[in-house]
Amino acid sequence: MSVQTFKYQAFDTSGKRHGGTLEAETEREAVRILQGRRLTPIRVQPGKASNWSFERRRISAAGLLDFTNGLCILVEARVPLDRSLRLLEGITESAAMRELVRGLLREVKEGSSLAEAMEQHPQVFSKMYVNIVRAGEEGGILHELLPDLAEFLESNARTRQSIISAMVYPVVLMVTGILSVALLMVFVIPQFAAMFQDAGAEIPASAAFLLAMSEFLKNYGYLGLVLAGLAIFGWMRLGANPAGRHRKDRLLLSLPLMGNLILFRECALLARTMGALMGAGIPLIRALRVAREVLVNTVLTRELARVEEDVRGGAGLGVSLEKTNRFPTLLHQLVGVGEESGRTSSILLKAAETFDSYVRNQVATMVSALQPALIIILAIVVGGITITMLSAVFSMNAVEF
Repeated sequence: MSVQTFKYQAFDTSGKRHGGTLEAETEREAVRILQGRRLTPIRVQPGKASNWSFERRRISAAGLLDFTNGLCILVEARVPLDRSLRLLEGITESAAMRELVRGLLREVKEGSSLAEAMEQHPQVFSKMYVNIVRAGEEGGILHELLPDLAEFLESNARTRQSIISAMVYPVVLMVTGILSVALLMVFVIPQFAAMFQDAGAEIPASAAFLLAMSEFLKNYGYLGLVLAGLAIFGWMRLGANPAGRHRKDRLLLSLPLMGNLILFRECALLARTMGALMGAGIPLIRALRVAREVLVNTVLTRELARVEEDVRGGAGLGVSLEKTNRFPTLLHQLVGVGEESGRTSSILLKAAETFDSYVRNQVATMVSALQPALIIILAIVVGGITITMLSAVFSMNAVEF
């Protein structure tokens, strides 16, 4: 369901009237958000369509990290929050980020807390981000929690960047290989057909096969692009409804090699989110709920819902994770050790680093094996086509001689 903008009027506990806008999926959720801010809504109605989904595409992860680091430095220097936001607005280069900071400043001046202001822009600030800021404001320790939040974002950015950087060369190599073979089959091989036809010689079976394939690609090659487009569209549509998305996520987890990478990447995100939230003093149940909303894979989010129910019933977090038989053994063992020693938060953060390292190492290993494999496959295909056609030409010359 898409996010909508709602206009509201409400009273606080002292009877002061407040008005403004907020973003939510439904009117009922908008009312719950207002009640969570200790406001009594008297009017909530849909406003103009929000353009923040467009803004979010222009605010990159690097931009959000720069904003967080800047805010961290200013808050640690005990600069008042409104002045910090004003300074950040002045030094931010991105127009979209400047507009965002200007909006946050306006809402803070109107009496909202920073967390409440950020909560109105869920496409930019995740629930984990908002909860940590809220815990810092409520406990007066925002200057202590912002560095951890910046480190959280930086760790995620490092892992994401390392994966992207590792995959650039194999992808370029694969695309180059496919284009090379396609150009060879469509433009070069047909020249041999004319040569054979002029000579009137019998064409060897292997060369005849390549000529037939070349003719097929020239006439129907566009169908391959159409089928690829339909496959991509179908894959995207598969996640359009909850049942389809669940099947899609289950399939991804069952893939060899790739399934483990997805699982460990999600576990790293789970461990880092919960470690950061619990380190900020947020209760375990609330941290579980936020972490469940941060994860992408719906199979794991459903398992986390069961973990939350077990924890509510008095079970330990480590035991509840083990009971699902879905999460890695290392995770629930480390969590169990953390619960026994009273250091669950710090151990979860260490576990996140371990899972991130595993993902980076596995990706590096796969890429190291993939690069020579692609080169060998490309050499075999191109070399095979070249040798086949040249052998046919030589055999034709031998017959003429």
